[in-house]
Amino acid sequence: MSSAWQETKAADGKAYYYNIQTKATQWTKPLEMMSTAERALQDLAWKEHKAADGRPYWYHAQTRETTWSMPDEYREALDKVQQSAQGVTSMPAFVAGGTQQPQNNERALAIPGQMMEAGNDGTARPMVLPASLSSNDRNEPQYSSFDEAESAFVKLLRRNNVGADWNWERTMRAIIKEPQYRALKDPKDRKAAFEKYIVELKQQEQEKTKDRIAKLRQDFSVMLKSHPEIKYYTRWKTARHMIEGETIFRSTSNEDERRQLFDEYILELRKTAQEREARTRKEAIDDLVALLKSLDMEPYTRWSEAQTIIQQNEHFQSEEKFQALSKLDVLNAFENHIKFLEREFNDKRQRMKTMKNRKERKNREAFVGLLNGLRSKGEIRAGAKWKQVYPLIKDDERYQNMLGQSGSTPLDLFWDVVEEMERDIRLKRNTVQDVMDEKRFDITESTSFQEFIDFLKKDSRTTQYDQDTATLLFEKLREKIVRRIEDDRHQQERHQRRRVDALRSIIRHLEPAVEVTDTYEKIRPRIEKTEEFRALDSEDMRRTAFDKHIRRLKDKQEERDKERERKDREKEKEKERHRRPPREESRNGYDSYHKSRPSRHDRERSRHPTRTPEPDAYEAERRRAAGERERQYRRRDSSVHRSDRGSRPESRPRHDRTESVYDRERREREEERERQYRSRGDDSVSLRDRDEYRPRRRRGLSPEDDDRDIKVRYRHAPSLSAVNADLPENEA
Repeated sequence: MSSAWQETKAADGKAYYYNIQTKATQWTKPLEMMSTAERALQDLAWKEHKAADGRPYWYHAQTRETTWSMPDEYREALDKVQQSAQGVTSMPAFVAGGTQQPQNNERALAIPGQMMEAGNDGTARPMVLPASLSSNDRNEPQYSSFDEAESAFVKLLRRNNVGADWNWERTMRAIIKEPQYRALKDPKDRKAAFEKYIVELKQQEQEKTKDRIAKLRQDFSVMLKSHPEIKYYTRWKTARHMIEGETIFRSTSNEDERRQLFDEYILELRKTAQEREARTRKEAIDDLVALLKSLDMEPYTRWSEAQTIIQQNEHFQSEEKFQALSKLDVLNAFENHIKFLEREFNDKRQRMKTMKNRKERKNREAFVGLLNGLRSKGEIRAGAKWKQVYPLIKDDERYQNMLGQSGSTPLDLFWDVVEEMERDIRLKRNTVQDVMDEKRFDITESTSFQEFIDFLKKDSRTTQYDQDTATLLFEKLREKIVRRIEDDRHQQERHQRRRVDALRSIIRHLEPAVEVTDTYEKIRPRIEKTEEFRALDSEDMRRTAFDKHIRRLKDKQEERDKERERKDREKEKEKERHRRPPREESRNGYDSYHKSRPSRHDRERSRHPTRTPEPDAYEAERRRAAGERERQYRRRDSSVHRSDRGSRPESRPRHDRTESVYDRERREREEERERQYRSRGDDSVSLRDRDEYRPRRRRGLSPEDDDRDIKVRYRHAPSLSAVNADLPENEA
């Protein structure tokens, strides 16, 4: 065999060839590995193959011819190869009982069929055989067939007790002296028979070992079963002390076999226990499922509620198999039961929904049939209204069944029928319009229905239309014509209004401007040459544009007069306001909502009415003086506020700007009273203090009246003790 190619077996046992240098693989045998005969037959067109039953047949690669008999061409080539092989092997060769070939001076040459052995120098040399083997072949046993010779050789191996662990060299030294050794002439056949014998011997030993182990396993299992204390969780170290005195235990001395048999028994016990536990658990779960079905549970029951119900059940508490279940097993059973309930609930709801949909569909179909019946009777026509059909169907059962159900309403179905009829009418209208275009027939406002009917009967495409259809077609076509005429009229009116507005604009921008007193005949020469004037065909429209402009001028004049009158009235009111005495105002400049309490002097004056005072010529001067005193008082009041802020370490809170006028007045009065009582050391108040803390004079009073009013107020002022008694604790 070449060093580059190697024969290898595939997974299916088929041989292929692998090149270790190029890494190439192929199914055909390489030329380097072929023998001389194979090389000679390689060039032939005929190739030998094996059938499925092992019979040889020959195939011609060019003609694709097959035959069971060997072709003559192939036989002649094979004979030539055999003759050449005999010529090559005519030199003396070693055969069983043959002679030894002479050795070369340098090394011993291996001759085909000769036994070789290794020398001391590492070279191969012919094996020296006993002298008894050098006799002639006439003492050799003769066999009629190869199988008989092979059987004799195998008997020789058995007679010499060749073991399964022997190799070929050892076997050959043991049997080479026997005559049966030469039963097989070819050394390759001897070695093949030896290998076959070894394989059979190993198989026999394995079968014997297997039978022994099987019997031992059975006996060992019986022995272990006689010890009920051995459980599936028992270890070998514990069980060995229990069974080491048994006869079966001592029947084998191999500790590994004992341990293996024990492990197999324990594995069987564990498997049996697991199956029993699984069977018990399954029975408990099945009973739990049956228990859950008997309980009153809804698809939306929660686990917290269901757990309480299950644990309080008497059957669940009394059965021991339920106690062996874990909470997870109970939870899984509950989830499966809830899923079953949900599935049933959904299926039921789906069935109800399907039945409801079917019922509603049947109701719709029945109502559509009712509408179609009215349509066939002529009660429903294209363009019909619901209010016209409702009295006809309101008491019908088919209409009553449609009320309140989902989906299309009776009104929707009615409009569907009407739209279908209108669609049919539109198609027929298009056909009629085509016929009208061909016949050059036009419908005007003066066209009568009879003329339209006569026109339809003249064409085969429209002669089959009934009276109602013809009426609808005539109404729609006439309506279209009327609508077009109305649109044209509105368009003309719109253009006319624009032209009138354009002429008004020209009149409005004339220089000099048009006056209210001007007439149309007066301004006509000024505008008759403009394009806007000529754009209006009617003299009435031109006069209308002028009249609109004059009317607008009059409206503006009236608005100006009204505005002037309004301003005059306001001036009169302002003068009247200045003539009347001013109203009392509070210190902050706003009118008091509540009138102040009249003084005693005022009350006395009211008892003795006097004549109406005459206008005072010095009133304006007194007002200026009063305003000056007011400003002085404000400056003095602001200085007191600043001194107060400087004396107190903490700043006062900022008052809300959104407080009302009355809240601000009350707050100012309280602050003023607090400053007044702090500055006084006793109950008597000096005139200086009165002047300093005198309240602001009301607007509209003379200085004399103001002083008199202040004196009256301080005369009736309470004492400090009385005021402190009225104050809260924190202020007192």
